[in-house]
Amino acid sequence: MTIRTILTEPNKILRQKSKTVDLVGSEEKKLMDDMLETMYNAKGIGLAAIQVGVPKRIIVMDISKEENKKKPLYFVNPIIKNKNNEFSTYEEGCLSVPDQFAEIDRPSSCVIEYLDYYGQKKILNAEGLLATCIQHEMDHLEGILFIDYLSKLKKSMIIKKLSKQKKIDRIVV
Repeated sequence: MTIRTILTEPNKILRQKSKTVDLVGSEEKKLMDDMLETMYNAKGIGLAAIQVGVPKRIIVMDISKEENKKKPLYFVNPIIKNKNNEFSTYEEGCLSVPDQFAEIDRPSSCVIEYLDYYGQKKILNAEGLLATCIQHEMDHLEGILFIDYLSKLKKSMIIKKLSKQKKIDRIVV
């Protein structure tokens, strides 16, 4: 497995819509393995392929809290079939928007249809943190970041801060 570079905002690739996967083959499995390793290394709980520069409709997640009891989930071509009308609020962060957090309201539960790691069709009833996380990651597949739900002012302040950090990172001494 390879740890890949996670793209950070501002980056036009993060704003691309991801393409449907025709077949879950060895290339897609290798990508999912790399994504999972990358996500664990970055101490994240979810990662979309576009965040590592691959515009495919693939997500990996693991919301288990214990280091020794990992429960990875793989979603290929996920589709939300149903969303609850009740909302829940979580403070969200994102590996592509480092060190920035905001409270975001999302439907408290949803039903997702997807292909698993082996290309088998599955249906998942997600609630709570799992529902929030899958919706957050599915937004990435549409080129949407959690900061897009914030006011224009808050969003522009975050992007400005991230742009300055990128410039600082590029200084060579």
